[in-house]
Amino acid sequence: MIGLGTLINIGTIVAGSTIGVAIGSKLPERTNRVVTDALGLITLVMGGLNLAALGDAELVAAVGPAAPFLIIVGALLIGSIIGSLVGIEARLETFGSFLHAKVAAKSGGAANSARDRFIQGFVDASLIFAIGPLAILGAFSDGMGLGIDQLVLKSILDGFASIAFAASLGWGVAFAALPVGIWQGVLTLAAFALGSVLPGASIATLTATGGVLLLGVGLRLLNLRAVSVADMLPALVVA
Repeated sequence: MIGLGTLINIGTIVAGSTIGVAIGSKLPERTNRVVTDALGLITLVMGGLNLAALGDAELVAAVGPAAPFLIIVGALLIGSIIGSLVGIEARLETFGSFLHAKVAAKSGGAANSARDRFIQGFVDASLIFAIGPLAILGAFSDGMGLGIDQLVLKSILDGFASIAFAASLGWGVAFAALPVGIWQGVLTLAAFALGSVLPGASIATLTATGGVLLLGVGLRLLNLRAVSVADMLPALVVA
């Protein structure tokens, strides 16, 4: 069944977030902060590993040894300009604020700090779960009928990550399942339509570009800099 991998992924994010919220309410703030820092460091490592795709043999053979880096730089610059003009980050935050208002209305309202935490959880978790290489490669594999093994692996990883995220950032993490489902669903349908047309070199550039974006998410989680990663998402299309 095409799309089954994404449905499983959505389920594990929601389930993991539910467990995380239940655990998080019993943990002190300092513990939640340490968990978030750990996730930030792990995200930086993931981003760095994805950058190894710049040396992919098929990519180097197609464009030469120096061109991959220039392609990523160009994609990021053009994508960032497009994303900032469209206002993707602001729209995501607005959507997160809207979701929080709906949740808060049912729970009798919430403080601004809880609202900010909800939005951070929604935006950061959406970015981490959606732009990793497994999201792209797994969705392509599912769409081309090559199996859902990669998305099942991603689902397990996202499930555990959502427990940790939700423990410190709350219900916003669960709602990240919405953009993840839409993004992976679109990729799956595109792969189903294109078949095996997409070359390995293109997948390598997508993976490396996603690695740079993950580095930005890691910096956000560590509170080192509020990088507007969402505004850079068009770079994945440009790449």
